[in-house]
Order: sequence, then structure tokens, then C-alpha cells
Amino acid sequence: MRHSTLIFVAAAFALLTFSRLALAAWQWQRVRNAGGLLPLMLGGLRIDAHQIAVMAALPAVLSPWFGHFSFAADAAAVWYLASFILLAFLEIASPAFILEYDSRPNRLFVEYLKHPREVSGMLWRGYKAALVGGLALVALIGWGALRLFWPAAPDAPLSWWQMPLASLAILAVVILSIRGTLGHRPMNPSSVAYSSDGMLNTLALNSLYNVFYAVYSMKNEKSASAVYGNMDEAEMHERVLRQAGLPVPPANADYPSLHAQPATRKTKRPLNVVIILEESLGAQYSAALGGANLTPELDALARESWAFTRAYATGTRSVRGLEAVVTGFLPTPAQAVLKLPRSQRGFFSLADLLGRHGYHSRFIYGGESHFDNMKGFFLGNGFKQVVDRADFVDPAFVGTWGASDEDMFNQLDRLLRADGDQPTFTLAFSVSNHSPWEYPAGRIQVDGNPATVENTVRYADWALGRFFERAKSSPYWENTVFLVAADHDSRVFGASLVPVRHFHIPAVILGAGIEPRRDERLISQIDLAPTLLSLTGVDTEHPMIGHDLTRSTPGRAIMQYDNTYGYLKEDRLLVMAPSKTPVQYRYTAPEDYTPEALDPELAREALAHALWPSWAYREGRYALPGQAGPANPV
Repeated sequence: MRHSTLIFVAAAFALLTFSRLALAAWQWQRVRNAGGLLPLMLGGLRIDAHQIAVMAALPAVLSPWFGHFSFAADAAAVWYLASFILLAFLEIASPAFILEYDSRPNRLFVEYLKHPREVSGMLWRGYKAALVGGLALVALIGWGALRLFWPAAPDAPLSWWQMPLASLAILAVVILSIRGTLGHRPMNPSSVAYSSDGMLNTLALNSLYNVFYAVYSMKNEKSASAVYGNMDEAEMHERVLRQAGLPVPPANADYPSLHAQPATRKTKRPLNVVIILEESLGAQYSAALGGANLTPELDALARESWAFTRAYATGTRSVRGLEAVVTGFLPTPAQAVLKLPRSQRGFFSLADLLGRHGYHSRFIYGGESHFDNMKGFFLGNGFKQVVDRADFVDPAFVGTWGASDEDMFNQLDRLLRADGDQPTFTLAFSVSNHSPWEYPAGRIQVDGNPATVENTVRYADWALGRFFERAKSSPYWENTVFLVAADHDSRVFGASLVPVRHFHIPAVILGAGIEPRRDERLISQIDLAPTLLSLTGVDTEHPMIGHDLTRSTPGRAIMQYDNTYGYLKEDRLLVMAPSKTPVQYRYTAPEDYTPEALDPELAREALAHALWPSWAYREGRYALPGQAGPANPV
């Protein structure tokens, strides 16, 4: 056992060091800009020692007592073989994960395991060569590891007095390695963080550690205060309500953000509301927003719409975008409310609110609506109908993630034409613009390899434009307010703690007599839902703290980037990270971050907004009094 332990420790250090050096060479420009290789490698050695000690602890400490028995030596060898292959597997998976998420494997690596069919299909169709090559490399490393660890030779027996001394000495080394420090608090990822580039800080870790720590950190799901710190509840409410333009003290102490919102325009009948949420369609693809010229149809719509040029997403995943536009809820370091247990019934949504005003609410999605618990959350919170892949009739194209965007828009057009006089709220979520970049052939002029994000953006834009060509000549056009917005950008990355430019998204409101205008105010996704309500002609009461943009200007955007929280107020960016003092920058788009002295008032305002949604979720205060239970799917 002692022999196997030494082999494992040496081999694991060699594997992880080589992997980190290879990743650093791959990302050398960013490594050099952040101060070079030395801090990355020194931090990596500490983290690797921690991870190796965790995996070797039990057999190493027991080896003085049992190492001379063949069965114990064999068991230790099997354990070390499996552990080494697991370490190698996560390191081999890291480059592809970094390409997609600009981070080593993290909690998403675990969350996606809940959807094996969709994820396996995505990997096979979009990353076939990388998958086959990675598995072959894992097999090769496994064969080499087998030769290292097997057959296992028993250790020479120790005398009776050597056993406890050796065991205690090994235990001391293990504990010191796991703690990683002689200080009061044990080591954590922030101990080796050395750069404002979040991806480089994950390179100082190893991938198995990053995954394990992410899973361990899920204990903080229910409370942002465990991540960012505490604040007196009265101060938290006052700061959040004042920023939202709501009365202090609140009119309803049980639901402090609940307030009346009369419509800013009156209509003959309540107008239909359609939210088209575009998958991964960041501002980087729109020429109208300073990006590439890949969305001519959306840019043309913007010229005849109320177009927001400085709209920012609240997160980097679809569930976060859905959370923002459907519920107006602030982001937290926890999962989005679509996946949290206490929000599955009785949580506020536009569907429930409009349902109380006679609206029929539905969700249209080309994939399978159980993904990310969308169907369960929506049906539990006011939606009456879910139309997903199984309901689509003769779709033109079905890929890994479901029916194509044009098929989704065909369903949307068909349902809107059939609605008659009943007002409806429809959430339509596109699916095509997602790896492995699949869409029907013959729709667009492709540039190079068809299976790229750029070509898929072109297709998504084509499908959107084709839908609005039909919508403008339809009977529902004059009675429908449309919001077109992205859920988030694709492949969010950058050499900063919060890559703000990758939260920049297009957002336009059109239809039903909306006057065209170019709005350059700084806004967040959470401001879109209250604004839509004000345009429908329906007076409402709700708990959303986003601004009605027909009445007021928020001048702030809120961004959750894994466990890092960004609060952008005009050109001042306040960044909070776990167990760290907040830092502040002067931000100039697209990527200029100038450090500046911390403004205590801004820091308190940001902290209040980070804590408030966790409180509202935990206490069940983000709801309508007497909120209805779940509906039955149609």
C-alpha cells in the first residue's frame, strides 16, 4: 500500500502539472498578460496537493497497519487506478469545456449529467472527433496506469511500535496538504486566485477539484449571505425598494415589493403579449450593437421598434434568462428559480399575473420542455399550456436539441392566428443556436463550415425575420406586443472577473402601435417584464422590482457570473466574489476596466441587491397574495 501510494502521488502530480502547463501554453497570451507562469504553477501545486491528499488519505494512513496483507495492497491498487483515471478524464475534458464556458469543468459538468440523452447527442454530433480522441486518450492513460499499479506488491511489515508512528506522520502530512495552509481558515479557490481573469484562476485549480468544490458549494444555494456577507434586513429592503422607485416603508410588509402598476396607455382590449427568447444571441453578433453583421433581420426590426442598445442579461444560462423575463426575479449565486424546490408553486410569474386578467398563457419550445425543469416550473406557476417537440406536426428539421427555429415560429404563428378575441401571453423559446450548430440546409448562404455558431446565428436570424414577415400581415399584429430578446450570450468568456460585454444582449419591443425609438439607457433583463405590462393596457399589481421603462430609468444592470456578482451602475462596475473584498472599476464598453477606489454606498447597494432575492425566495415573499396552484398541461 505504501508503494502504491508513492506511485500514485508521483504520477498524479506529474499528470496534473503537465496538464496545467499544456493549458497555460494554449492560453499563453492571457497567462502572460496576467503575470506569467509562476503564480499559476505555485497555486496549482497547492491545489494538487490538496486533491491528491484527499484521494490518498484513507489507504495512506492505513498502510502501516495493513500494507503487508495482499488483499489490502490489491484494494489500494484498484482505488488508486480508478482515482488516477478519474483525474485524467477530467483533465482531458477540460479544453473542450474551456472552449464552451471559459472555465475548467464546474457545476455545469454535474448538472448536464441529469440530461444524458440530450447531452450525449450534442457531444456525438458536435464534438465527435474530440469525444473519440478524448476517450482513446483516457483508454491509453488507463492502460499505462494499469501497468503502474497492477499487480500490487505487499509492503514489508513494520514492527508494532513503527505502525502508530508512521500512521500519525502520514496523517499529519495528509491534514496539512488538505488544509493547504497553517492559517486559521483552510484553503479554498480564492486562496490561489491571482488574476482578474476568471478563467486563469480556474487553471490554478485542477478540474476534479473544481467540480468537487462546485458540488460542495451547492450548500450555499439557499443564501447569498453565505457567499457575499450579511446586511440588516431593514437596510436591505430600503436600498432595494428605493432603487426600484417603490415606497419605503412598503405598503404590504408581508410582500414588501408588491405594488400597483397602472398601464401607461389605454387600449380598446387587453393586448396579446409575445416574448420571443432567442437562444445565445448576444450583442456580439449584431451590427446595430457594435458586433458582427450576422443579424440583418433583427437589426432591421430594431429600426422599426423600441430598441434598447444597452440591455444586459442577468446570467449565462437559459434558465437565468427565462427567470429574468418571465418572473422579473433578480439573479443569485443559487440555481435559477426554475430549478429550486420552493419556487415550483406559488412563485410570481407573468403567466399567473396575466391569467388573473383573463389571459391564456402558454410556452412554446422546439425541444423537450422537461429540460432544466422548464415544464414543471411553468405549469406550476400560471402557464396553462406547454407546446414542445412532441406537439409539433411534421417539423422541417429536428436536431439534437429539438425542432428548428422555423418550426417553432410556425407553431407560434398558427396558435396566434387561432386565438380569436381572448388575450394571450406566449413565451416562445428558440433552440437552433446551440452547439452542435444544427439547422436545415438551404435556408442561408453559409460561410465555410456550416456547423459553426456564426452560421447558426445567421439561420436563427433568418427564421426570426421570416416569422415577422408573416406576422406583420396577420390579423393578430395590431393586437400584439412583441418582445424579442436574447436569453444570454454564447460562450461567455473574458479576462475579467465579470466579462460585461458578454452580458450585452439585443432587446426590441414592437407591434401594436409601438413607436420606433433607439433607447440608449442602461437596463437589465429584469426591466423588460414590467415594461411589457405597461404597454398591454392592463392595470396590474406585482412584486417585480425592475423598472417600467415607460416611466423611469434604472441606470443599472445586474450580472451573475457563476459565484461572481457584477453590479453595473452607469459606468461604475462593482464586483463581489466569495470570501473577497468587493472591487470597483470604471467600465467603458466593450472591455476597458479601470480600477478605482471602492465607493462604500455603491458596495452596500450592490450587496442589498445580491441578498434580497435569496431572502425573497427563502421566505416565500416573491408572490401574489393568494397565488394560484399549478395548472394542467394542454
